[in-house]
Amino acid sequence: MTATRGMLTLEELSASVAAADIDTVILAFSDHYGRLLGKRLDAEYFLESAARQGSHACDYLLTTDMEMEPVPGYRFANWERGYGDFHLKPDLDTLRRASWLDKTALVLCDVEDESAHEPVNVAPRSILRRQLATAESLGFDVMAASELEYYIYRDSYREAQKKGYADLEPMGWYLEDYHILQGTREESFTAAARRHLKQSGIAVESSKGEWGLGQHELNIAYADALTMADRHSIMKHCLKEIADAQGGSITFMAKPFAGQAGSSCHIHLSLFARGENAFAGDEQLGPVAGSDLFRHFLGGWMAHLPETMVFYAPTINSYKRYEDGSWAPTRIAWSYDNRTAGFRVVGNGGSLRIECRVPGADCNPYLAYAAALASGLHGIANKIEPPDIFEGDIYAARHLPRVPYTLEQAVDNFENSAFARGAFGADVVEHYSHFFRSEIESFRRAVTDWERERYFERI
Repeated sequence: MTATRGMLTLEELSASVAAADIDTVILAFSDHYGRLLGKRLDAEYFLESAARQGSHACDYLLTTDMEMEPVPGYRFANWERGYGDFHLKPDLDTLRRASWLDKTALVLCDVEDESAHEPVNVAPRSILRRQLATAESLGFDVMAASELEYYIYRDSYREAQKKGYADLEPMGWYLEDYHILQGTREESFTAAARRHLKQSGIAVESSKGEWGLGQHELNIAYADALTMADRHSIMKHCLKEIADAQGGSITFMAKPFAGQAGSSCHIHLSLFARGENAFAGDEQLGPVAGSDLFRHFLGGWMAHLPETMVFYAPTINSYKRYEDGSWAPTRIAWSYDNRTAGFRVVGNGGSLRIECRVPGADCNPYLAYAAALASGLHGIANKIEPPDIFEGDIYAARHLPRVPYTLEQAVDNFENSAFARGAFGADVVEHYSHFFRSEIESFRRAVTDWERERYFERI
């Protein structure tokens, strides 16, 4: 039997199929945006064939925009090469019930080359796997957690689309940070989310109201970084489908509306060696007692944040979140248990970890964790020292370096970074630079509501 409720072995899946409890298996993988793409298979066919042999999908899926249109200019796949297939290899360690769907299981896949069956370098899960392999070669296990925030609305996704995503009715109507009464009004959704996640192999810790109207947070248990990235992806997908089934909607946009708090994805990370937290130690760094590994990992993570910002803040909208006094970090500094810091060190001894508050809820977890790990390991290898601890209101510290202001600035940093090319490979940097620049070009061609409201009559 599997140890975690909701997780399945092939034998358990076979028994559930024979008992007519499961008849569908979803094969899914992450695209650049962090969306789950894939296909649904008959469960008997999955057991007979795809569980061992995998399946295939069109390689254009790693070159599309948000509208699923193939974007020219990629080396990986293009019209000249005929848009062939890549191979989907089920990772059977991720096989689970999708309890929010009827008689359905779900398994995540690694993306491989169709002929050589080698990992596709530009696939998000491949990028994280390579960084984890580096950490493992150095004797480290990587433990991580995502804190995801989102907004809940009474409008269905279809109704929201018809309204142009304007004048939506949030499920809560006043700021609800830690507010039990207001949170109760959202329990029809949140309780279902907690229950289905738990029944689908994702241990839940807590949920709470956040600082926006109808804004909430649901926290799941920490795990090794690959498992956590998988849980993060499944959680987002699960919550969207639960909201859809209930006739509502949620959004993981970093900044859905001006004047409201942004939605973050605070990521917690620590290294373990031989079962112990490698960040623990006796060396003093300000008020923190930690190891040299901890200090240099923090130094590397901070030093390389401007070059890897695209993996924490991947959209045009991401950068609207970084406002002073908004609970989102605007400057690159670290502190101990200080929520104005981009890097908040928390815990002590065996629980010592680094919380990066820079990523938004719109980040792709595979890419965000890969960026964090690559930066920190580079810091260890090169003994990069972090700046002095900052104490006080970091929003008021105008002398500190600021996070990039725009996606354009972040892409320039990434594309011109020798560190990024060394850490991820020139092919990955080229591929994702093109991806983010295509997103920028799509926005430049758009005419926004702001422009119409400002110029329609008065220009």
